[in-house]
Amino acid sequence: MARMPIRLTRWAQSCVRIEGPDGALVIDPGVYGESATVLAGADGVLLTHDHVDHVDGPAVAASGLPVWGPAAALDVVAEAGAERARLHEVRGGDRLTLGGLDVQVVGEWHAVIHPDLPRGTNVGYLVGGVLHPGDAFVVPPSGAVVEVALTPVSGPWLRMADAVDWVRSVGAARAVPIHDAWLSEAGLRSAGDWLARLTSATVVAAQPGEVVKL
Repeated sequence: MARMPIRLTRWAQSCVRIEGPDGALVIDPGVYGESATVLAGADGVLLTHDHVDHVDGPAVAASGLPVWGPAAALDVVAEAGAERARLHEVRGGDRLTLGGLDVQVVGEWHAVIHPDLPRGTNVGYLVGGVLHPGDAFVVPPSGAVVEVALTPVSGPWLRMADAVDWVRSVGAARAVPIHDAWLSEAGLRSAGDWLARLTSATVVAAQPGEVVKL
């Protein structure tokens, strides 16, 4: 069975910091938050894709940390000055051990924003029992146990009906809304209410910098 993280801290938009027994990982430190603060003292960075709300290239490059992600996301960090030697490309199906935690890479493509726009790559990460999908409702590996679903609730590619169905499909015990920077306070409450009403998951609405109890 995968070891659960010791500590999960939710940050701006889709950024979270996950601490395991042997180190801390930061997923998707984007430009909407204080990326340098979140990255301080971490041991590695996981990127889902190359959009700026998921990767603050200069901050990640300046951190000096090793980075894992799709090629397009790594290019953003390299163009900001990071050495290629510390950038590691991943694809769906890859499996890593980082920070003492089992990391499974899932998915391949960003969700469709509009038929006229090309689809970019996007991967999700199952870290212990915490699933981060990036910008697509990724399918976890067969037999995987998802304890916490980090659930996008806003964006040009997203319908709340799809978010609800995804939380149901992965069987998560808890849903933590993310990808919510575009929502008003009323919108945030409404998104949480829909997830609570239509899924069996316990909804944990965490503010940036707040620790989610595991």
